[in-house]
Amino acid sequence: MNERVNSLLVYAAKCATGSLAVFILAALFNYHDIAWSLISVMLVLSADGKDSMQLALTRIKANIIGATVGVLSLLIVQPNMWLITLALCITVALCYLFKLDAGIRSALAATIIILLHEEGKHLWDTALERIIAVLAGCVLGLAITFVFHFRTKTGIKKETTNTHHQEA
Repeated sequence: MNERVNSLLVYAAKCATGSLAVFILAALFNYHDIAWSLISVMLVLSADGKDSMQLALTRIKANIIGATVGVLSLLIVQPNMWLITLALCITVALCYLFKLDAGIRSALAATIIILLHEEGKHLWDTALERIIAVLAGCVLGLAITFVFHFRTKTGIKKETTNTHHQEA
C-alpha cells in the first residue's frame, strides 16, 4: 500500500477513534453538549504521522492560550464583536510570541468557543463548561495521537527486528 493511502487510513482511524471516544465518554458521564469536545479532538489530531506528537502538544498549548484569552476577555465585558476581534488578535500575537504558529487555528477556535455565549445560560457556566469540553477534547486527541504514534513506532521496530533476524 502506498504511503499516502496508508496516511489517509491512519488519519481516518484517528478521527473515528476520537469521535467514538467522545460519544462513549459523553454517554458514560451523561454529558450532551459534545460539539466542543469533538471540535477540539479533531483540531489536535494530525494527518502527518512524522511529527504528530509534537504537533498535538503544540496545538494543546495553543488551545490553552486561546481558552485563557477567552476567559480573561470575559472579565472585561460581555462578549461583542469588538471584544471577540480583539481577543482573536491577542490570541494570534501570544501564539506567535510563544512560537506556537502551528497551533494558531486551534487557539482561535478555542477563543471563539469560550466567548460565544449560549442564550438562557449564565455566561460563566457556559464558559466553564466549554473550557472543560475543550480540555477534555485536547486530552483525548493527545491520547489518540500517542496510541497511534506508539503503535506505529513499535510496529516499525518489530518489523525491523524480525527482518534482521530473518536475514541472519
